[in-house]
Amino acid sequence: MRVTAKVDYTVRAAIELAAADRAHPIKGDQIARAQGIPTKYLENILGELKRSGLVGSMRGAEGGYWLARRPEEISVAELIRAVEGPLANVRGERPEDAKFEGRAAPLQRMWVCVRASLRSVLEHVTVADLVAGRLPPEVDALADDPDAWAPH
Repeated sequence: MRVTAKVDYTVRAAIELAAADRAHPIKGDQIARAQGIPTKYLENILGELKRSGLVGSMRGAEGGYWLARRPEEISVAELIRAVEGPLANVRGERPEDAKFEGRAAPLQRMWVCVRASLRSVLEHVTVADLVAGRLPPEVDALADDPDAWAPH
């Protein structure tokens, strides 16, 4: 999986929103400064998160952004889907819809497995986990395998 700048910025913005006082909306430029994200780019991301129902906003001097749900109710997978669509696709289509012929036929099942693997991590890690600086034990255990850290 290639983690784009957009996904990285989205998750980092969600962490800032979760760490903020929910009673006081946080301004986009505050999030941008805190995370080193270009403000205009962040505003577009926040707009997409708002359209997806993950973020609320209010205009004005007292306005800003907030998470629309509790941080423990928002998975990293939801954030990614909100800004980039499905977690995994093959030539722009869902793995279960991709067709392969002959010797390549097993590829469909493999791509479905890849998506399931991504889901096993991204759907189980919440914004609250990240703010707390921890991962669910079953996810965190994956990093204990030395091969997980190999740059290949």
